[in-house]
Amino acid sequence: MSDHAKDYLEEDRAPMGMTVRVFIYLVAVHFIVAFFFLLFYLGGAR
Repeated sequence: MSDHAKDYLEEDRAPMGMTVRVFIYLVAVHFIVAFFFLLFYLGGAR
C-alpha cells in the first residue's frame, strides 16, 4: 500500500474523540431509557 493510500484511509475515519463521545452518548441514552422503563414498570405494578 502506498503512503497516499494510508493517508486516505486515516482521513476517512472519524476522529477518535468524536467516536468515544458518540459511544458515551449512546450508552447514556440507553441507561436513561432503561431507567424510565423501570419507573413505569414499577409504577404500573400496583
